[in-house]
Amino acid sequence: MSKDFKLLFLGDIVGRPGREAVKDFLDNDKMAKSCDFVVANVENASHGFGLTLKNHDEFLEWGINCMTSGNHIWDKKDVYSYIDSSKALIRPYNYPEAQGVGYRVFDNGVIVINLLGRTFMPPIDCPFAALKKIVDELKDSCDFDNMISFVDFHAEATAEKICFAKYAASLGIKAVVGTHTHVQTADERIIDDKCAYLSDAGFCGSSDGVIGMDYQSSLKRLTTSMPSRFDVDESDCVQINACVISFDKKSGIAKKIQRINFISEVKK
Repeated sequence: MSKDFKLLFLGDIVGRPGREAVKDFLDNDKMAKSCDFVVANVENASHGFGLTLKNHDEFLEWGINCMTSGNHIWDKKDVYSYIDSSKALIRPYNYPEAQGVGYRVFDNGVIVINLLGRTFMPPIDCPFAALKKIVDELKDSCDFDNMISFVDFHAEATAEKICFAKYAASLGIKAVVGTHTHVQTADERIIDDKCAYLSDAGFCGSSDGVIGMDYQSSLKRLTTSMPSRFDVDESDCVQINACVISFDKKSGIAKKIQRINFISEVKK
């Protein structure tokens, strides 16, 4: 029996192409099928912005155990009708006042935390102070030091992500992976021999567009500076950006982090 516990984290799922790519990946990839727990960032999963209840329920059926999010989680208004009852979805903890929860403790000893960065992002409470508050709460309520603790840090600036990860490691967090930019970084490492880190996991969706969005709508917005709708790119060529983190089952310490980055055709 393996002494490692494997957690699969899927980068931001973008629209229908991203959903279809993720379903195929979870159904057929050997590495994905070998993982013990699956987390996915879903804030762009429904038409590129937000998450519908239909897609939320589909993700649960496909074997996703926890859904993290970010600043776009509120873009589909029906989220307000189910976010409080969902047992899997979390939103960034450091919203001053919001429905839902910012972290979850699962029965298998996995803790998943979601926080939003502040650099080049909308005004939000300090993620550093918020994480300290969460860790203090967890230490009072569970065996935090020996559990697997994973943070999806949804942030823009790499420097903020690196600094946050080092701070998280000092508090006993076992893994920090960034999201939001939709561009996978190549800086995976183990901080202080215990905390897995990757600045950005990337995204799951069309590889032919602009971070999952249609080129023409992106070009119009960027060349005219006029408000316009971003459309999800619908090409058949898709990518999966993710990572697999191996933890020691007894101590929860991260031992290895491996990036996943491949492109394939959507199976019709």
